[in-house]
Amino acid sequence: MLPIAQAFKRIIRVGWPALALVGIFLLAGIFAPVIAPYDPSAQDLMMSNEGMSWAHLLGTDNLGRDTASRLLMGAQTTLFAVTTVVILALMIGVTIGSIAGFVGGIVDEVIMRFVDFGLSIPSNIVALSVIGVFGPSYGNMIIALTIAWVPSYARLSRATVAATVHQPHIESLWVLGASNTRILCRHLIPTAVAAVLVYASADAGILALTIATLSFLGLGVQPPMAEWGQMLVDALPYIEESPRQVILPGIALTIMVTGFNLLGEGLALAKAPRRLSWKLLRLRREVVAKEVNA
Repeated sequence: MLPIAQAFKRIIRVGWPALALVGIFLLAGIFAPVIAPYDPSAQDLMMSNEGMSWAHLLGTDNLGRDTASRLLMGAQTTLFAVTTVVILALMIGVTIGSIAGFVGGIVDEVIMRFVDFGLSIPSNIVALSVIGVFGPSYGNMIIALTIAWVPSYARLSRATVAATVHQPHIESLWVLGASNTRILCRHLIPTAVAAVLVYASADAGILALTIATLSFLGLGVQPPMAEWGQMLVDALPYIEESPRQVILPGIALTIMVTGFNLLGEGLALAKAPRRLSWKLLRLRREVVAKEVNA
């Protein structure tokens, strides 16, 4: 069984609370257009800053837009951006790092010097620079964050492949005549993905915060698209009149980040070697004691 498959098999047992928490947001994001009671961009100035009611369960914002609908669509916006950035950065970073670790020599040196240069610049600065060149938009934000996150994934996958490539089971494949492409794609890259995935799952929480921060600064998601950071900046002038508008997006963002962090810890536990329970250890000691006394 591939390492990544083993990790997913074990996370069901050790990380189910995180899966449940992230799964709720995932379902809310996927089905947001169906379950949202109102159009998140529909304005009704006669209903601006309304409190909670049966018509608007979480109230309305300063433009009369339904808060519950915007929270649901904001979850979709954030999750799509996080998923896209992680997948693209993981694909590019793992490919580059695996090739560097597998080939070695001058290829490794050249690739890793570029990676080191990318890691020397804070990811937020890289994202801000790209957005500054191409302009603030949802798509440009995704591209900028992908570029910023590739070097760290490339560095980690390179280290994983370099430590694995000289192990006996990989060298035996060479002896048996397996091609370099087969060894790289069937054995080394899946191992690197399993290692990077643990890091990437915890990284998703940081990405969600970064997306909200960029939108809060006006450099990410642009109106009228619903996004939690955008909701926070829109609600700031009305924080005394309607603090609920600031509290609700903040709570949603906190819970999502917590869920991703727990998911990363669950994946780390799933990938770690199994530990024997105290009950099983006690039973084994009793069996050994009986054999010794027999």
